[in-house]
Amino acid sequence: MTNARGKQVARALTIAGSDSGGGAGIQADLKTFQELGVYGMSALTAVTAQNTTGVLAVHPLSPEAVVQQMEAVGSDIGVDALKTGMLFSGDIIAAVAGSIQSHGWTNVVVDPVMIAKGGAALLQSEAVEALIRELLPLTTVITPNIPEAECLTGMVIRSSADKREAAKRLAAFGVAYVLIKGGHDAGPLSTDLLFDGTQFIELEGIRVDTVHTHGTGCTFSAALTAGLAAGMSVSEAAHQAKAFIQAAIENGIAIGHGRGPTNHWAYGRVQAALR
Repeated sequence: MTNARGKQVARALTIAGSDSGGGAGIQADLKTFQELGVYGMSALTAVTAQNTTGVLAVHPLSPEAVVQQMEAVGSDIGVDALKTGMLFSGDIIAAVAGSIQSHGWTNVVVDPVMIAKGGAALLQSEAVEALIRELLPLTTVITPNIPEAECLTGMVIRSSADKREAAKRLAAFGVAYVLIKGGHDAGPLSTDLLFDGTQFIELEGIRVDTVHTHGTGCTFSAALTAGLAAGMSVSEAAHQAKAFIQAAIENGIAIGHGRGPTNHWAYGRVQAALR
């Protein structure tokens, strides 16, 4: 796809739930795509009633409705990279995986959204096996946080060595790259671990003392997806995503009465100030 001046436009699709509060889900994804100069599209899997205090209700769409959105986008605009977020059920996961295969889409980022920060379940327990069986073999990069990595691997992660073992186990499911986020690490640093099946790369960031972290996982994976859509390597996209989320957390937005969202426009302003 090109713009009016004939310049190639990168296209990214998010397949995820809607966050009425605007801090996570497809809202966070589309904001992130826009900030990184990528044309964003969406296929909703569920509508949530949500704000900074938590998830009040979840209303899933049918698998057919999700696939129809994917087909509408794929048959007309095209997709350079895509990410999945909240998929909710095994039926939706199977339908999404089938659609990805039928279109032959690559650059697939899976953010295995399982539990909201407030504790609400965003993935049914029966869906975890479907995620492993149906979607992970199609995945370019999976971006779990530590609790999600523990759930998927069945192990406890308490150390750097544990994190590396978990990455190996996730790669064994057929994933090309594993990126375990370090937001739950103890200490002054938040260290993400990227594994390509052979080598490990650590991406370090300064831990920020803030409660305004709503949407961090969605935003990080969206920034990674945007990088892949724009033609970056996985390593380049991961470094960009780390810088994007670091700026977003450092400049979090104190709105609402609970966990405020990260700041999706902070990265662009930081970059502009450095020019």
